[in-house]
Amino acid sequence: MKAGVSLGLAIERVAHDIDAQFDHILALPGDPRRQLYEAMRHAAMAGGKRLRPLLVKATCDLFNIDGRAASRVGVAIECIHVYSLVHDDLPCMDNDDVRRGKPTVHRAFDEATAVLAGDALHTMAFEVLGNEETHQDPFVRVELMLELARAAGASGMAGGQMMDIEAERASFDLATVTRLQQLKTGALFSFCLEAGAIMARVPPEGRTGLRGYARDIGLAFQIADDLLDVEGDAALAGKTLGKDAGAGKETFVSLLGVERAREQAKLLVQQAKDHLHVYGSEADLLRSIADYVVERDR
Repeated sequence: MKAGVSLGLAIERVAHDIDAQFDHILALPGDPRRQLYEAMRHAAMAGGKRLRPLLVKATCDLFNIDGRAASRVGVAIECIHVYSLVHDDLPCMDNDDVRRGKPTVHRAFDEATAVLAGDALHTMAFEVLGNEETHQDPFVRVELMLELARAAGASGMAGGQMMDIEAERASFDLATVTRLQQLKTGALFSFCLEAGAIMARVPPEGRTGLRGYARDIGLAFQIADDLLDVEGDAALAGKTLGKDAGAGKETFVSLLGVERAREQAKLLVQQAKDHLHVYGSEADLLRSIADYVVERDR
C-alpha cells in the first residue's frame, strides 16, 4: 500500500487482510475446543473499523517494512483490541448486548466462553508477535512484545479501563478524563505508531513525532466517540449509545460542551498532522486517517 492510495481503498484492503488472517489462525478444530474458536471468530471477524491495523500499516509504509510483517503486527494489535471489547461487554463490566451490530460474545454464547475467548485472543497477540514470521530479528520481536504488553496492561489500556470504572463513582475533571483516555485508547494507538519504527530499528529518540501524532489522534478519536455517543445513530454505530451519560460519567462532551469538544477534536487533528512535517507524501495515509477519526459516523 503506497502513498497515493485512497483512504477508502486502504481501509477495505486492511479489513479484508485482517479477516483473512483471522480465518486462517482461527480455523475450527474438530474437538471440544470448537465453541471457544467459534466465539473468537464471532468477536474478531467481519466487523469493526480495523483502525489499529490500518495505523500499523500506514506507519510501516513510512519505513518500507514488508507488508506481511506489517499485517502480522496488525493482527496482533487487533487481537488485543477485540479481547478488550469482549471483556468490556461482560455483565461485570459494561454489560452490553450488542457489538458491531451483532450480539456480544457472552450473549451469543455464554459468560464463561466469553471470558475464555478474550483470554485466548489476548495471548494470541503475543504468539503472533513472537513468531519469526513477524520479524527475523529476535530483539525486534522482543521489543514489539514488550511495548504491546505495556500498552495493554496496567500502565495502558487496562489501567484506563479501571479509571473508567471508577468514573461511575467519582467526578473527574478534564485533566483526569484526558489521562483516562490516554491510557484506555491512546496507549494502543501509540503502539501502532511505534511498531513500524521498531521493525525499522529506529531508536526511541527518533519516534517523537510518531508518538505526538498517536497522542493527538487518540484524544481526537475519543472526543469523536463522545460526540457520537450523544449525537450518533445506534444503527450505524452497531452498539448501544448514551451509556456514559446514563452511568453519570464525565466525558469530553459533558465537560466541554458539544461545540467546544468538536473544535478541540479539529485542533488535535491538525496538531497530529503537524507532527508528520518531517515526512513527505509517504505519510499521506496517516494524514488522511487523522481526518477520518473525527469525520466518521460510527
